[in-house]
Amino acid sequence: MSSSMSACGAEQGLITVDQALALILDNAQVLVAEQLTLDQALNRYLAEDVYSQINLPLFSQSAVDGYALCAPSTIEPKSSFELVGEIQAGHGSELQLKQGQAARIFTGAKIPVGTTTVARQEIVSVIDSSNIEITESLKAHSDIRDVGEEISIGELLASQGQQLSVGAIASLSMAGVQTVQVFQYPKVAVVITGDEVAVSVEDFASGKIFDANAPLIKAWFQQQSQQVEIFHVADTEHAVTALIQTLSQDYDLILTTGGVSVGDYDFIRPVTLALGFEQIFWKVKQKPGKPIFFATLARADHSACYLLGLPGNPAAVYMGMQIYTSTLLNALQGQKQPPNWFSAVLTHDLKMDARERFLRMSASFEQSVLKVKSLSKQQSHMLSNLMQANCLVRIPAGKSMFEGQIVQGIFIHS
Repeated sequence: MSSSMSACGAEQGLITVDQALALILDNAQVLVAEQLTLDQALNRYLAEDVYSQINLPLFSQSAVDGYALCAPSTIEPKSSFELVGEIQAGHGSELQLKQGQAARIFTGAKIPVGTTTVARQEIVSVIDSSNIEITESLKAHSDIRDVGEEISIGELLASQGQQLSVGAIASLSMAGVQTVQVFQYPKVAVVITGDEVAVSVEDFASGKIFDANAPLIKAWFQQQSQQVEIFHVADTEHAVTALIQTLSQDYDLILTTGGVSVGDYDFIRPVTLALGFEQIFWKVKQKPGKPIFFATLARADHSACYLLGLPGNPAAVYMGMQIYTSTLLNALQGQKQPPNWFSAVLTHDLKMDARERFLRMSASFEQSVLKVKSLSKQQSHMLSNLMQANCLVRIPAGKSMFEGQIVQGIFIHS
């Protein structure tokens, strides 16, 4: 391999993106389950199947505001019925209809015994307080929701591994489910390394910069409906050792930014290994984020602590969160699957690079074809194009890409 290829990050020994993802999935130990109320379970993964304990609907009910009727067959226009009562939704009734009788009824109300059909109020003419007339032909069993027509007792509502979306929670709630068994969410500590973080504009005079990584990561987890604890640590071996040693006993995942390369002040990897972590991989043939580091620690109680070390450049952190952190978090909750890549058409040429690249792009449909367009300012220290990006697109290593070729990517919420 030429020195130029090595210099741009394709030196020997690097693993591919797919190999790194496979290693994460192979080494992630699924966490135990816990029981939560439905209002706590948004975005969590079910640890067991959920079966209905009730019928839906619970009882046969009216689908409209109208009149419950008792008639032997199809009702012809100008048929009259004796009005014998009224039934509101949510109110019980002992009313029983006989042939030729009707009851005022409202949407969702339980139909009385003897009902053969329901006439919506738009086709009913009220003659007087005791009699009504049907103005249109009406078939038997119209506008009746039958007991159990949607869900019956014992029917599967949701499967193990399913993520609880807003719709899933609404569906389970309607079926009377109040609590669910879900895989425990990993307890996450975020460690931001470095002495260069500015607190005020005055700090710029000494060469410091504002921190984008902590707000980026905190917001990313908030988007997943999860809270994390964030720690800042100075670039000293003693400080990094003390913090990682403490966190490794209390957290399932330690997510770090910076300190994973080969600089004089990059202490994350040597400290982690000295504390007994096993390196799973270090350095991936990708851009940005080559020096990503993944290690595991087996604890005395047979549980594990995972450390995922991301480079310090904010674009590398962002990519690492979307690709690797997401994969690891899902795997710890029983979802051992790689990212769900989409396929799209590239709208322009791209030069070759020795490493696989993740480019921030804009995706849109044109005549039912998904197309992606690269954005400017792709350097690893830049984030401004996230204002326009809605996807990360994989560009293969060592290949020039041309307009019209198919590429893979994932959608993001920037």
